Amino acid sequence: MLFLHPDYFRKGLGKELVQRAFDKLNVKFVDVNEQNQDAKIFYERMGFKVFKRNEYDSDGNPFPILEMNR
Repeated sequence: MLFLHPDYFRKGLGKELVQRAFDKLNVKFVDVNEQNQDAKIFYERMGFKVFKRNEYDSDGNPFPILEMNR
């Protein structure tokens, strides 16, 4: 999971953290809460696209999750 304090939005830190995760940790995709449109837009700007939608999160809670990859 990636969370930034709002004071650090739009400073390039999120982009840097995502790039490091993909480059150094072999991350293949991200899960985004569908209700968090700001996060979805952030990842779309980085070239991600939704490839799967799940009605429930990984704990079985009714929070729709979008799986996104590049």
